[in-house]
Amino acid sequence: MSATPNRFRYTRWDGTQQIDAFTAEELLEAMADDLLAEGDVNRALQRLFRWGIDRPDARMPGFRELLERLRERRQQILQRYDPGSVLQDLNERLEDVIQTERAGIERRVQEGREHLARAQGRVQRGEQPGTSSETAGSGSGEPDEAIPDPALQQLLERMAQQKLSFLDQLPPDPAGRIRALSDYEFMDPEARRKFQELLASLQRQVLEQTFQGLQQAIQNLTPEAIAELRTMLRDLNELLQEYARGGQPDIERFKHRWGHYFGRDFNSVEELLDHLAQQMAAVQSLLDSLPPEMRQQLEEALDAALRDPALQQELRQLGQMLGQLMPRNPYRQAQPFSGSEELTLGQALRLMEQLREMQQLEEQLEGVRDWRDLGRVDLERLRELYGDEIAAQLEALRQITRLLEEAGYIQRTRRGYELTPRAIRRIGQKALREIFQHLKRDRFGQHQIERSGRGGEPSEETKPYEFGDPFLLHLPRTVMNAVQREGPGTPVQLQPADFEVRRTETQTRAATVLMVDMSRSMLYNGCFLAAKKVALALDSLIRTQFPRDTLYIIGFSYLASVLSAEDLPHITWDEYNYGTNMQHGFMLARQLLSRHRGGTRQIILITDGEPTAYFDGEQVRFSYPPTYQTFQETLKEVARCTRDEIVINTFMLERSPYLASFVNEMTRINKGRAFFSTPDHLGEYIVMDYVANKRFRLR
Repeated sequence: MSATPNRFRYTRWDGTQQIDAFTAEELLEAMADDLLAEGDVNRALQRLFRWGIDRPDARMPGFRELLERLRERRQQILQRYDPGSVLQDLNERLEDVIQTERAGIERRVQEGREHLARAQGRVQRGEQPGTSSETAGSGSGEPDEAIPDPALQQLLERMAQQKLSFLDQLPPDPAGRIRALSDYEFMDPEARRKFQELLASLQRQVLEQTFQGLQQAIQNLTPEAIAELRTMLRDLNELLQEYARGGQPDIERFKHRWGHYFGRDFNSVEELLDHLAQQMAAVQSLLDSLPPEMRQQLEEALDAALRDPALQQELRQLGQMLGQLMPRNPYRQAQPFSGSEELTLGQALRLMEQLREMQQLEEQLEGVRDWRDLGRVDLERLRELYGDEIAAQLEALRQITRLLEEAGYIQRTRRGYELTPRAIRRIGQKALREIFQHLKRDRFGQHQIERSGRGGEPSEETKPYEFGDPFLLHLPRTVMNAVQREGPGTPVQLQPADFEVRRTETQTRAATVLMVDMSRSMLYNGCFLAAKKVALALDSLIRTQFPRDTLYIIGFSYLASVLSAEDLPHITWDEYNYGTNMQHGFMLARQLLSRHRGGTRQIILITDGEPTAYFDGEQVRFSYPPTYQTFQETLKEVARCTRDEIVINTFMLERSPYLASFVNEMTRINKGRAFFSTPDHLGEYIVMDYVANKRFRLR
């Protein structure tokens, strides 16, 4: 039996597939450029929090993007629905009640007429009451059918005519229709049922929005329940009136008796008022969102649905007291709907409550400054309103510092967060990786110098074996040499001339000073970030691949100073002093390199401008354009480096005439090399040149 091949089906990502969370390493690398540009961990975290990060298979949206999504979600709701359709739905339900009653009246009249006609027909045929030509003599034993009274039929038709006339004269507005039909005696049971259901629904909507604890009790508003509700409202209005007069109402006594009506605990009148304002906001916001005429009609319809005049009066008084004590309900807000999808009253009220909670969350999030403030946001409620995806993305933003701390990349100090040495090494590895991603694989080994010697690192190249060579036998080529000499056959006879060995490479030890220009022009020309990346990449390269080498870093502007690898992400350009004091940089570099007597000693100079400052005794002199004296004092230090056999390789980031003239003279004296590079390719040139000059092929 043959095995069934595996089949895979690929579909477009629809948001439901699980995507791996971002790791601490990905977060750190996303912050790397900001850390190098400004040297401030807290600002880099802020930028990551606000703008998010990308990777090929996923995106972590920033806080601003998420907040905009929340606003768009609420706007979509506003553009979808039409709150005015609530009144239309109410009118349609009332019209359905009226048409059902009309049909029922006409059916009753028609049935009476047909019954009377059948009875009169039997009398004319001389049949006995309760019999017919079809049933006579059948012996069914069914009771006799009474002969209908024509006078009763006439009374029924007059009554029907009066009711149809009443229905014709119903007011056009829903409130008027509700009031009129409330006192109307329906002839059709189905019409009566529909109207009672409509009234009960309106009553529930009004009372549930005011008293959350009534949700179970008002499913069936009995006269006893209505009477208890009136008593509670009276006590509530008296409590609020006493509070408005400046008294101290007994809130505990009220809560003990009526607290179950409100669905939540409260310990003061202020808390009770706030709760009532929230509960009533949905109805009020819906009314505020309607045109004035519709608002009045719906308001009157809801009022008419309560039917009980005393209950209506208590609710009106409660509304007036709330308006007096809270003239500006913070939870009440008209919504700018512009859609066309229809809503029932219940749907509209739930939607208004949803929009209010959405807006509250938006306002809460608008006050968020960073990831720490997200701890005050109700993520569970946000999940209910907006879904799991947005809640998970906000939670991911809240956890960014925890991830970085647990991975050992940042640590909390009195000044905020700071990078750890582990993070600095990671950033250096990233900078080095970015440089190598721009290089072709075969570029290593282009700078080859033939030298004799022994030992070193094996390479992939081979050569015929000579006496004294390390016996690093390349067996496949050795055997092939014998086969080519003798031809096919076994056994293969090896001779000394058949042996082929791997070539080896030797590695020189090097002490390097990387001199980084930190003058203002480096920032303005966009070169400073590239220089810092190169410094980190070179530090990472030497740490990982050439651990016997030594790297020093010197930053120079008005003065020069030695920097450690840990300082690299935090260094900034010299904001307060002008000048490019290369002389002082060369002086410090020469002192550092004097500690190393063997191997290669070199200075890698990164600059975008000519020297403009130098030491005259103990005083620094600055001048721009640079003077002849500035050049001469700097070149004297270049000559001292040359006498100490220190090579200076210069990487120019600008092509100004002053800089070109100075570098030409410097290379003439020192015999070092000069390169022009853009900031984008600076790292490639420096790292490639360093690696190429580390390796030499042996014969």
